[in-house]
Amino acid sequence: MSSDPEPSPAGSRLLLIRHAKAVPKGDPAEDFERALGERGRADAPRTGRWLAEHGYTPDLALCSPSRRTRQTWQLLVPALSDPPDAVYDERLYNAAPHALATVLTERGAGLGCLALVGHNPGIHELATALCGSGPEELLEQLRDGFPTSGVVVVDLAGGWEELTPGKGRLTAMWGPDH
Repeated sequence: MSSDPEPSPAGSRLLLIRHAKAVPKGDPAEDFERALGERGRADAPRTGRWLAEHGYTPDLALCSPSRRTRQTWQLLVPALSDPPDAVYDERLYNAAPHALATVLTERGAGLGCLALVGHNPGIHELATALCGSGPEELLEQLRDGFPTSGVVVVDLAGGWEELTPGKGRLTAMWGPDH
């Protein structure tokens, strides 16, 4: 379920990627170091293949520095024909939607497409807040949840300045169980 892989010339595209399935939670103090589980290590490369097959090529990847988000990015990037640089920004770790939006706005200047590898609930809350339009079936799917290893593609017709609630168009959504 995807449309044109190229955003409009004046617009921007945001690829929201939820980290792959991690090992079960243990000591909360060790959450930052949780690694991907077996399923996550299998699903993350599939995410990369889906991005590549649909022509979604970010200019820059913004990634939470947690172990599971770094591993997700590192496992999906080999599928990309022209992988972008990745920036590991501590502000993205388990961040609220407004914090994610701040980092995206700061880093997005002059770029057409950004990938953000992050965590629930913040990444799901950001996606649902941004997507004011799009195919109803995709909007409903997004309201129902954001799976691990999933991707939500949001187009912003007015560029990064329009990274505000309701201004984005949900263009595609994918999860490893699709």
